[in-house]
Amino acid sequence: MSREHAREECLGKLRWATQELGLNVPPDKLDKTASIIVQTMTGPWRYFHTPDHIFEVGGDEDPLEVLSALFHDLVYVQVDRSVNFNLSYYVAPFIREEGESLIIRDQGELPSDRMLSMVMDVFGFEPGQVLSPYVGMNEFLSALAGAKILEEFCPETLIAQISACIEATIPFRPKNAEGKSNSDILFERLLLVRDRYGLELDDMAVEETVKRSVRLSNRDVGSFANPSPARFLDNTWSLLPETNHNLRYATSYTVHQYRIALEKMEGFMCFLDPERIFHQFRGEPDDETYQKLVNQARANMEIGRLYLGSKLFTIAFLEALSMRFGKDIPLSMLMGEMPTEGFAVSVLADFLPEPEEPFVPQSAVEQEVLTLVEVGRLQDFEYDIKNSPLTTFMVKAIGFDEIVRLRDEGRRFFSGEISGEEFLSECDSQMIAHVTEGLGKLFDSRKAALHGTRVVPGPKVSVPRPA
Repeated sequence: MSREHAREECLGKLRWATQELGLNVPPDKLDKTASIIVQTMTGPWRYFHTPDHIFEVGGDEDPLEVLSALFHDLVYVQVDRSVNFNLSYYVAPFIREEGESLIIRDQGELPSDRMLSMVMDVFGFEPGQVLSPYVGMNEFLSALAGAKILEEFCPETLIAQISACIEATIPFRPKNAEGKSNSDILFERLLLVRDRYGLELDDMAVEETVKRSVRLSNRDVGSFANPSPARFLDNTWSLLPETNHNLRYATSYTVHQYRIALEKMEGFMCFLDPERIFHQFRGEPDDETYQKLVNQARANMEIGRLYLGSKLFTIAFLEALSMRFGKDIPLSMLMGEMPTEGFAVSVLADFLPEPEEPFVPQSAVEQEVLTLVEVGRLQDFEYDIKNSPLTTFMVKAIGFDEIVRLRDEGRRFFSGEISGEEFLSECDSQMIAHVTEGLGKLFDSRKAALHGTRVVPGPKVSVPRPA
């Protein structure tokens, strides 16, 4: 979606939501707000948290949910590398930077500001608090910026409700020591905020606000419950370059840099409890719908863990091989460049044989993952293709059980517990020979191309499966 198209759609949603809420907002104010939102959401590092995402999260039925979604990802420090300059106007008076940390100013430094106080109370934050990206920093700053933008034409009651909806999008939080969910805690906080600021909200309205926040936050993480594992992994892949900025440069990111990106995502996938992804509060959503979301997320994550683990082993294998002739080798040097329209290039997969007796998946999960690495996810990205030819070769050659074992050995290699050569010694010698021979042929094809000729890969040769 182009920036101009996104701005028009954002402006349309702002008009509709404010009209539905009975707000009389000057057109120039709406236009300025739409421009701020879209400029921020189309920054150079935004791949997943884009205008498309906030439009999807907001839905199209509830104006409060629509408004909350438009503001909920305004600030994403890890992705944008800073607070967007257009937003710093709204938050800089209240936040200071110390080293790599953002901190709410101490009470004596803070100007008197009801919007700041109210948003802090909704989030349960205090003056002097160090903001953590893992416990609501981006959501708090987004809600604060949204509150300051909206205060010109939006009553405090609505701003408190919008802030509550944004607070609910802080992801993956467990219940507290008393067994209360984040929605339970938010309900209690919102009651206190109502009383402290004299907001026009009865208990029923507070409950409905928390239910709105549940709907919004569940849509925010809805990709976890996508019925298509390929679509789920597409969304995962669009997240990788947001916090691994080297991946933006498809021809130059190194084997090590790609491995770090996969390692972080695989570690996150292994750590995350499916029960902590989606919210439920007083029948929203109903038990059947909630359980369906959790079950689908669990199934997708099981597939995702094996998929990422298989690719992580493959990149560990390549990283260990690459250390034989360099430290920071571009991945494209080993795998071949990304396909470019009108420009044919040889890639490593062209020179790999087919196993005579390829591995046969032993479960539905293994079959799904083999299909995903062989056929691919649903879309290519600028930095990576949708299928994984080398991982496909590895799976067919040695099977998933051996790949999982070697992935664990790979972790020892990553931590420095064993060397690259020690890691390779754990791998099948025939597989190493096939890949190194393929690399040699790939390099020969480049040498031939340099001399004005082209090596055409021969037909795939079947080789015995490693014992």
